[in-house]
Amino acid sequence: MANIITIFFSIILGITNPAEESNMNIQQNEITTYYLIRHAEKDRSDSSNRNPELTQEGMARAKKWAEVLKNVKLDAVYSTDYNRTLQTAKPTADMNKLEILNYDTKNLYNEDFQEATKGKTVLVVGHSNTTPQFANAILGKKRYGDIDDKENGALFIVQVLPNGETTSQVLYIN
Repeated sequence: MANIITIFFSIILGITNPAEESNMNIQQNEITTYYLIRHAEKDRSDSSNRNPELTQEGMARAKKWAEVLKNVKLDAVYSTDYNRTLQTAKPTADMNKLEILNYDTKNLYNEDFQEATKGKTVLVVGHSNTTPQFANAILGKKRYGDIDDKENGALFIVQVLPNGETTSQVLYIN
């Protein structure tokens, strides 16, 4: 009963046990959260252009991603080295005052990437095939297939918990 009263007054007064708070912070810091998105709408006017820029609609979506993620404290922003992915990542990176880091699509979720992002909250911008492949690599199983070529609003959220377990969900943003 005394513990219940202590907890009740702690909640009311906003007082926490420093040891409990420290343990909560350590545990929270060990959770790694990945937000994975596909690049926004690209310019398809020249089918021979392998590195197109975003359309005006795509630029608007890139800004919308920044708005969607504005309350997320990101520690890093990763992108492939293409105009469309870099342009999609830029508004969110700028808002968080972060440099855009590149990742290799042929070597997803390798040991170096895992170590660099452990315990952090990270945005990863990719493509219709690499985004779900990246989510699957983090999960350690094939859960997601390629994104439809007309879909630019899928947000994959994958977490790696301190015990190594993973969780994931996909949200669709118009």
